[in-house]
Amino acid sequence: MSGAERVNDWPGSVVVVGAGIVGLSTAWFLQERGVEVTVVDRRGVAAGASWGNAGWIAPGLAIPLNEPSVLRYGLRSLLNPAAPLHVPATVDPGLWAFLTRFAANCRWSSWTRAVRAGLPLNDECIEAYEVLAANGVAARVEDAPITAGFRTPRQAAGLLHELRRMAGAGQRVDHDVLNAAQLAEAMPLASGALGAGVRINGQRYVDPGRFVHALGEAVVARGATVETFEVADVRTDTKKVVVVAGDGAVLSADAAVLATGAWLSRLAGPWGVRVPVRAGRGYSFTVPVDHPVPGPIYLPDVRVACTPYQGGLRVAGTMEFRDPDAPAVEARLKAIIASARPLLRGVRWEERTDVWVGPRPVTPDGRPLVGATDAPGIYVAGGHGMWGLAQGPATGRLLAEQITTGKQPAALREFDPLR
Repeated sequence: MSGAERVNDWPGSVVVVGAGIVGLSTAWFLQERGVEVTVVDRRGVAAGASWGNAGWIAPGLAIPLNEPSVLRYGLRSLLNPAAPLHVPATVDPGLWAFLTRFAANCRWSSWTRAVRAGLPLNDECIEAYEVLAANGVAARVEDAPITAGFRTPRQAAGLLHELRRMAGAGQRVDHDVLNAAQLAEAMPLASGALGAGVRINGQRYVDPGRFVHALGEAVVARGATVETFEVADVRTDTKKVVVVAGDGAVLSADAAVLATGAWLSRLAGPWGVRVPVRAGRGYSFTVPVDHPVPGPIYLPDVRVACTPYQGGLRVAGTMEFRDPDAPAVEARLKAIIASARPLLRGVRWEERTDVWVGPRPVTPDGRPLVGATDAPGIYVAGGHGMWGLAQGPATGRLLAEQITTGKQPAALREFDPLR
């Protein structure tokens, strides 16, 4: 790709590496600003974490992972392969270095900083989706509360405490406390084991694979091309950024955006990005159900998220720190089912389809990496953890602004990749 003529020395052409929600959103908003875009992905559109997640656009539940309680829970569950949070026994020094940094950030001051940093993305995430859906992205954005179910009111108090902490950091969440009868009405799939609930109002959800494919189609319809190959290297010369394929073929443009999710550190590391990104892998599958599913279901005590999906229920859960390309571990899937089965009724667990494992990109401090590297023309966007789908379009809009104006938006300062 040859770069278009620059205006005021701003990039006229950009290669976006990564065809998930973050990369494609960046491409779409760059096109809004008149930039010529080529998208590259090793496997194609929505081939990574953007396909199999729960599909929640839930600013009210965008709770950073680095809570002190997560560290305590992680230490207790370290050797339990069935635990929702699992670190397999490994000699990978990079993983243990990452986990050491993560543990150091599992304190309330770091968590609160991550919450406050995420406020601009959460404030804009629903509107950014609405902009896309109203301007050529042919996929539905569903408006529904997320209903969290608990065995007892005492267990529900844990989530309510988290929501109070979020509010104290600036993220106010409209919610209602539900008794057993109210929960049964709001969540027809709730079994008799669930006796209390919390309804998180004002949230949205999508079919994530369908939405991201529709976004890719919209980007192509606006003139972009999507190339499928593994990127071996990204480098700069005197005037261009060069993206090099494994076979030696090259694409050049005025700038490049690295939005490769859990693989981000490989390409971004040489350009001053020292905050590591690791794969926190999640699993999902689809099951038929015998009762209505009016909206997303959250089971916090077993860390399982469920979403209406193509006439059934998508069930997603677990956080597994393992190589992003490693095969699925059957024990992880069975653990999700074993934990959720007693809490839901009318779910035909044995008829599951669309079994999936995907790597969510996690940073040790709970803040994504969005912005310029120390190489002119090379930008990164990733590390959103479990909230990449929700925050991806808002991230893309802000990064497109930075690329085309040369000025870092205030909302991106806490996400500086060179921190």
